[in-house]
Amino acid sequence: MERLAGRILLLGGWRRAGLALFAGAIGALAMPPFGVFAAMFVSFTLLVWLLDGSTGNPERSGTLNLRAAFVTGWLFGLGYFVAGLWWLGNALLVDASGFAWAIPLAVLGLPAMLAIFYGFAAMLARLVWSDGMGRIAALAFGFGLAEWLRGTLATGFPWNAIGYAAMPVPLMMQSSYVLGLFGVTALSVFVFAAPALLGTRRGLVPGLLIAVLLSAAHLGYGGWRLSFAPPDTTEQRQISVRLVQPAIDQAQKMENSDRVGIFEKHLTLTSAPPAEGQKRPDVIVWPETSVPFILTENPDALVRIGDVLQDGQVLITGAVRAEERGAGLPPLYYNSIYMIDDKGQILSASDKVHLTPFGEYVPFEDVLRRFGVEELISLPGGFSPAASRSPLTLPSGISFYPLICYEAIFPGEIPPDLAGANAILNITNDAWFGATPGPYQHFLQSRLRAVERGVPLLRDANNGISAVIDAHGEVVDGLSLNASGALDTTLSIGSVPKWNNFDHNLNFWLILGSLGFVAFISSLGFIRRMN
Repeated sequence: MERLAGRILLLGGWRRAGLALFAGAIGALAMPPFGVFAAMFVSFTLLVWLLDGSTGNPERSGTLNLRAAFVTGWLFGLGYFVAGLWWLGNALLVDASGFAWAIPLAVLGLPAMLAIFYGFAAMLARLVWSDGMGRIAALAFGFGLAEWLRGTLATGFPWNAIGYAAMPVPLMMQSSYVLGLFGVTALSVFVFAAPALLGTRRGLVPGLLIAVLLSAAHLGYGGWRLSFAPPDTTEQRQISVRLVQPAIDQAQKMENSDRVGIFEKHLTLTSAPPAEGQKRPDVIVWPETSVPFILTENPDALVRIGDVLQDGQVLITGAVRAEERGAGLPPLYYNSIYMIDDKGQILSASDKVHLTPFGEYVPFEDVLRRFGVEELISLPGGFSPAASRSPLTLPSGISFYPLICYEAIFPGEIPPDLAGANAILNITNDAWFGATPGPYQHFLQSRLRAVERGVPLLRDANNGISAVIDAHGEVVDGLSLNASGALDTTLSIGSVPKWNNFDHNLNFWLILGSLGFVAFISSLGFIRRMN
């Protein structure tokens, strides 16, 4: 290991750049659908040794060393995001004649921008770099802060945050209940980078010991919470649910040539008899934008829904909502969720707050539209964001906190008390991404929101992965990618746990502060030894 570390440290030119790209790309194997979390150990070990080489030249100025660290981190990030997000180009092929030109921007341009955060992480770590365990703590500090910034700045995009690699299965997801995504991310980087100490030996014993203890705590807490922890709920209520996954091709949805057929397919799946051994569903859920027209402008559609629903049943469906502004102004359009009763009456609605850039709106619209940049979903002016999100409350009193599609990747979109809701509802349309890693990655990230909050999750997709997830991230039942049908199951509802988002944030900053302190103290000792 020492010989290998030494050879990597001395690499230069295209060999160093190529290895940095490779190190990032290999880390993407830790994300769904592969889930090889051990790949991150290879990825971050190589990154540490590369940074040892890019920061270890005493003859270079501090500015040049920082630049070298940034470039190494940026190349690492470029490899990671291209390998992990290449499937975004599939969405542009749905309407290839209009958007194929933008595929390089999605497959290379977006990763190049996201990689800036990883370049920043490496440069920040370089400021307190040392030759022992301290540099592992510095890297964890840099990446922890960078991932938090990536999930926050410019509306955020925390897709495939490093912490997800450490949480592929429920046993390994439970730490997020205490630490949140970004707390797990910071500590994960420390553990993933710890094998790099085998290449230099300094700080080997304490570094590996801490990594082993963190791993044991991660797995031990997961096992305790799944098997021995007291239940998070004091009482349980159960409702029968049907998730409708029609698996309609996205090109067909966009053509708008068979709106009636699309609508009727949803109705047919809704009216099917219950699955064997299941009760008649109390709640039927349709996916995002499943109604192919403006509901409030088509009263006949509401009548049809009322005819199909049986007494006491409620439909929750995604649809586009139009809001007239009058005085010759065009209407505002919202990506919405409606709750409709058996009389075809709209009981309540909630609009999407966190829109998808370039999918639902164009950032810097006035400038980019001059260059022909349009949003994927063609509406006059795109979608408008809602000012706030409203829980959907059933006549029985059970309430869902709604997240539409992309909103489910943001831990901060869910308030500490779920605004009084009992469960999370996520409707989506992952048909945009076809049979690629995209739907699997989206599913994992949605699933983690249930674990972080300690409440169940209903997830319904047009074509993606529809499922009922319990408060520990276990899949109660589900429909796989490309499956078309209706899933009948039971959702158990309990009280909302005490833990909240403030605690997640507080614990994240405590972790980050501890890592930064260790890195800073180690760097002081390193400087003294060098002098």
